[in-house]
Amino acid sequence: MEQAFGLPAVRTVGIGAPFRWLASAWSDMGRAIGPCLMYGAAMALVSYGLITALITSNAAFWALTLTCGFVFIAPMLAMGLYQAGRQLEQGEQPTLGSMLFVRGAVRQDVLYLGLALLLIYLLWGRIAQIVYGLSTHRLHRTVDEFVAFALNTGEGHTMLISGAIVGGIIAFFTYGLVVVSAPMLLNQNANVFAATFTSLRAVSKNFGPLLLWAVIIVLFVLASAATWFGAFVIVFPWLGLASWRAYRDLVIENPPQAAPAVTPSPSL
Repeated sequence: MEQAFGLPAVRTVGIGAPFRWLASAWSDMGRAIGPCLMYGAAMALVSYGLITALITSNAAFWALTLTCGFVFIAPMLAMGLYQAGRQLEQGEQPTLGSMLFVRGAVRQDVLYLGLALLLIYLLWGRIAQIVYGLSTHRLHRTVDEFVAFALNTGEGHTMLISGAIVGGIIAFFTYGLVVVSAPMLLNQNANVFAATFTSLRAVSKNFGPLLLWAVIIVLFVLASAATWFGAFVIVFPWLGLASWRAYRDLVIENPPQAAPAVTPSPSL
């Protein structure tokens, strides 16, 4: 079927593959440590500033919602790291400039994927509001009130469990769409439909390893949130480079087709 539709083939990997991706990405990061750490620092500062602003303005609910929904948009924020992984693979040295301004990402197919992820992110925010509204009749205006409600009441526990279940389903569906498609779109010959379909095929053929990879990503993000995103300086570039390694391990890109030979016409 892949050949019939011109789609790349998908490999089957073992359950330990995510740890191999992390190990390879750690080595890659060491080869471009300066640009990678600066990229991670930028993500850490933006995340810290946004969450601090929300908490300071007593919008703890939105701080929790946006933190949990970060996985929806993170693949697009990591395009520069996919580019770095590609350059390292080709024997080139990434620079911060090449990571911040990825020419291969400036096209319609990448925009379509980013728009789809943004819409899912906004949908998640609306669903989180509904779950919160169904859990309580009160509006908790301060951080202390919201934390006390979430941790110390039955309704708060229901909200957290319901939100985790619904959010987990949405997050895994989104993850299935994007785990391969985001780095694949650096290939100028790939379109958004082929990329997302290939991503879903990769998940279906490697459900165990990619479920483990999803769990690892979530744990890394939650651990970074616990440090007020300070750990993102290292964690974000590490995961981004590992995601590139995952893509290259899972997808066999179609080689460019040679131009058909031209048979010379017989001379008259």
